[in-house]
Amino acid sequence: MTRDNFHLTPEESFPLHLEQVSDQDLQVLDSQIQRQFDHEIVAEGEPNPETEFRRYELDEEFESRDKR
Repeated sequence: MTRDNFHLTPEESFPLHLEQVSDQDLQVLDSQIQRQFDHEIVAEGEPNPETEFRRYELDEEFESRDKR
């Protein structure tokens, strides 16, 4: 994770199997990705494609868990 642990940059590792991540850790990961997304929008004018993909993956996992 980044030096401040509030963001997860595209270069940092991301879990391959979100279904194996605990609910609490998934919430933290979602927060880190959202902060990174917001940072990229402000700093660069658009999000990094990897960050966008990660947001999509997290949304899909949350939807899957809601159905359980």
